[in-house]
Amino acid sequence: MNKEKLINDLKGELIVSCQALEGEPLYRPEGGVMVLMAKAAIEAGAKGIRAQGVVDVKQIKDAFDVPVIGIIKRAYEGYDGYITITMKEFDELMETGCEIIAFDATLRKRADGLTPAQFIEKVKEKYPDVLIMADCSSIEDALAVQDVVDFLGTTMSGYAGVPPKVPGPDYELMKDIVEKCNKPLIAEGRIHTPEQAKKAFECGAHCVVVGGAITRPLEITQRFMKGIKG
Repeated sequence: MNKEKLINDLKGELIVSCQALEGEPLYRPEGGVMVLMAKAAIEAGAKGIRAQGVVDVKQIKDAFDVPVIGIIKRAYEGYDGYITITMKEFDELMETGCEIIAFDATLRKRADGLTPAQFIEKVKEKYPDVLIMADCSSIEDALAVQDVVDFLGTTMSGYAGVPPKVPGPDYELMKDIVEKCNKPLIAEGRIHTPEQAKKAFECGAHCVVVGGAITRPLEITQRFMKGIKG
């Protein structure tokens, strides 16, 4: 894998997040649904996919020649975060062939006593070729990990114990990361319209991840119902 080429190929592009968790209508333990979501997104022009869980990530990688950001959402006692939070999740995702792995980079409690940056240093020792995306909630998170990751994301803005400042995308954090950090920004989180995605690029995003507005019909319907019923 040519890391520099992959990073350059994603510049200015849309990545679609195709995820369904246990208990959601589109979740199937055997997979089969998210790979179809990915197919629709790719046919529409998406240049990458973000997916959760070994089954879905592997099915998407086996079916399509596009970069995949892999994650595993799994809670552990003693950890406030749950996105690819231990080496076990990295081990599992490395078997899928995904090019990028995202993890919770928030400065919250970790049972192993490591900072996010120290944890990723250990990951890089074991897997030096994998690209790492840091799911951040603040500029402090981003600054703390920027030297050991390949992408900085706004994924966790509003989801790390601090309520979001706005109901939509965190443009302020996007601008802060672009201005103060040394790695490409992947804008993600509450991007619900094409206009919001375009504004994220105007803030300096390298690429944009959109999920709930495209691939989560339960969430989409709930937004419509809230709008209709007040």
